[in-house]
Amino acid sequence: MPRIVRVDPATLDHPSSQAALAQACELLRRGGLVAFPTETVYGLGARALDAAAVLRIFSAKGRPLHHPLIAHVADEERARELASEWPERASRLAKAFWPGPLSLVVKRASHVPAVVAGGADSLAVRAPAHPVARALLERFGEPIAAPSANRYQELSPTEASHVVKSLGDAVDLVLDAGPCSEGIESTVVDVRGDPRVLRPGPLGLAELRRVVAELAEPSGEMEAHLPRPSPGMDTRHYAPKARLEEVEGAELAVRARSYRGLRLGALVRGAWELEALVCRMPLDAHGYGQALFASLHALDDAGVEVVLVEAIPAEAAWWAIADRLTRARAG
Repeated sequence: MPRIVRVDPATLDHPSSQAALAQACELLRRGGLVAFPTETVYGLGARALDAAAVLRIFSAKGRPLHHPLIAHVADEERARELASEWPERASRLAKAFWPGPLSLVVKRASHVPAVVAGGADSLAVRAPAHPVARALLERFGEPIAAPSANRYQELSPTEASHVVKSLGDAVDLVLDAGPCSEGIESTVVDVRGDPRVLRPGPLGLAELRRVVAELAEPSGEMEAHLPRPSPGMDTRHYAPKARLEEVEGAELAVRARSYRGLRLGALVRGAWELEALVCRMPLDAHGYGQALFASLHALDDAGVEVVLVEAIPAEAAWWAIADRLTRARAG
């Protein structure tokens, strides 16, 4: 199993925290893999400018090589160093939302290994807000390539224990800073050409359009074999082991009875009484997003075979959650 080190975001100056960060940086410089917290989910990090180290990420996750990673940086200045072009709208978005849960897709600079971008000429970059991620990036002084720290297409990790369960000793070190505050992967915006959202996330379309008014919504799926500019674009993604089915609240009890004989789980927002292992979810979109993956991990750990999800509101605030549930149901 990987070494797990607890790092308290509130005491990063403590000698134990500094020792953990120093160990993480040394492992990264040697081509190792370090799982670390961001405000969205835990990332599986490698030195972004070391192609061999980045390949270890793909191997650990079982991820196809044409699926790009996100390069994490401390700020806009360091993001610019990884881009061959940095549009003015990228600066506007970075100034408005960095550090934070926004990834920008730009044209990749030639010195950035193509493997980071899944072989494409684009690159997704982000400046995370989590204090531990920021401290690690500042101390390391280089970009860190990091997708979510889980096996390909499986549930994203929002706690260190999820990382260990999914990846085991494929990770050299896990920095454990407790649960992630957002729980949903970053919003991804392509700023090349006509700007558009590639992946919904914690930042909503209305917020983004206050900065870039012409921003377009996501435009559908890509062919499975094609390089893609952003992670999280597969039809199936973020999926539990159990079959997942979305059901209107009034139909939950009837649907639950139809699955008698199977081990049944449920994510519900109302006060429904079901013959199932029930996770009571927050009523607001942000709270629901924080709890989503942790709840699905708990149901997986309990061995449920089917998860009934009470249908969520068809409102803009829920766009990222709707995206994750749709992809989790697919296939």
